[in-house]
Amino acid sequence: MSVYRSTRSSAEQQVSFEDAVITGLAKDGGLFIPSEIPSVPTDFLSAWKDLSFQDLAFKIMRLYIKEAEIPDNDLKDLVERSYSTFRSEEVTPTVKLDSHDNLFLLELFHGPTYAFKDVALQFVGNLFEYFLQRKNKGKAEDDPTRDTITVVGATSGDTGSAAIYGLRNKKDVSVFILYPTGRISPIQELQMTTVVDDNIHTLSVNGTFDDCQALVKEVFNDSEFNDKWHIGAINSINWARILAQITYYFYSYLQVSQAVGHGRVKFIVPSGNFGDILAGFYASQMGLPVEKLVVATNENDILNRFLTTGKYDKGDVKPTHSPAMDIVVSSNFERFLWYMIKETIGKNDEKATGEILNNYMKELSTKGVFTVPQAVLDKATSILDSDRITNEETVSTIKKIYEATSNNYIIDPHTSVGIATTLNQIKKDNDPSITYVSLSTAHPAKFSEVVDAALTSYPDYSFEKDVLPEELKNLSTLPKKIKLIETATLESIKDTIVKTLS
Repeated sequence: MSVYRSTRSSAEQQVSFEDAVITGLAKDGGLFIPSEIPSVPTDFLSAWKDLSFQDLAFKIMRLYIKEAEIPDNDLKDLVERSYSTFRSEEVTPTVKLDSHDNLFLLELFHGPTYAFKDVALQFVGNLFEYFLQRKNKGKAEDDPTRDTITVVGATSGDTGSAAIYGLRNKKDVSVFILYPTGRISPIQELQMTTVVDDNIHTLSVNGTFDDCQALVKEVFNDSEFNDKWHIGAINSINWARILAQITYYFYSYLQVSQAVGHGRVKFIVPSGNFGDILAGFYASQMGLPVEKLVVATNENDILNRFLTTGKYDKGDVKPTHSPAMDIVVSSNFERFLWYMIKETIGKNDEKATGEILNNYMKELSTKGVFTVPQAVLDKATSILDSDRITNEETVSTIKKIYEATSNNYIIDPHTSVGIATTLNQIKKDNDPSITYVSLSTAHPAKFSEVVDAALTSYPDYSFEKDVLPEELKNLSTLPKKIKLIETATLESIKDTIVKTLS
């Protein structure tokens, strides 16, 4: 059907794919979801097994985007341009780790900023450009009626640089990225602040990532400001990001199937905002035969606690070795919860489901916690498993994989959280018929301090030689553009945007 609705309202309020992408957040504060989840062909395992990543992406995206909105040739061109920037021909290769018989790693860090978010944000950047070019066709450069987008986003590290690289120099697009001062890695900060293009603006906020994310939501909820400045979202709440990530679950499953045959596969996903694993959920609902999706959390374990108790309790954020996951509210979890409610206490009534979910979100906003009935929890745990990994386990797993692999494979701390969870799953399942695919979400070069702390005692190890790519070596010598926001409020952020764009 290819139309979209909010998680918090009745199905009558539907929007097109373009509107869902451009606006990002529904007017009632909810997130856009497809009105129906499409199914893949029943013979996809044989029919799609030899497709390139790009061809597979086209087939999956076509199921969610009406041809009347983006014709076939245009969609194919968008896909080709989006993934031409990747260093791997396969875009997201799945590699076998020889430390274990049934352990594979889905490498998602071959894009321009060395993080999984490039897979989505290269596509989103081109989508924004495509829609704006179409709207502004025939308008002069100085025409005040030109359509524009002001992208406002928060980052815990990788989203910011991936968004910036996806949107730099895009016509009629201005970008404002908020990040928590001192709470992202030096390379992540350099990747953002050394992009000095006129349309890119990085705001260093005195606070946590959750503070940044809350400010962005406040900007979106200010309807008058939103309408005037055409605010757009690039955070994982944007449906196009979820859509783009669905492809690599199918692609990886097909690659693993060719290596070991069709069988039981678990995907283990380092999780913060829940967008990455949500794409896996949609893949499974479309027909991908996933045994289980496993949420891997660090010590900021709201998702693990929910899946254990049914209680979604914000708590306090703790700085960890995997900072991109230092999040206490997983913004995309709302989408998953909508489906869990609908199939249980919502009794397949979408209006009732939206009302129930809206009440939970209000409780979270006012009390910082809500609890779901056992039926909702049981439904969620039939699809998801979870684990919590400490800082110590993160470091020890980096060492373990380095030692156990014949090529001394080096992982970043977020990937380490995933692999530590995977190793726990292998031990718990004790079932050689299950294949485990752990998602590798970032290149180790982005987290030098943690990787060095884990591996510096090995005589053959050198961060400069073994880890750091040439493209990242010279970042510190480049000019920077950055604005420090000491007291971050909705008004101070709005004031910064207005002064910059006026």
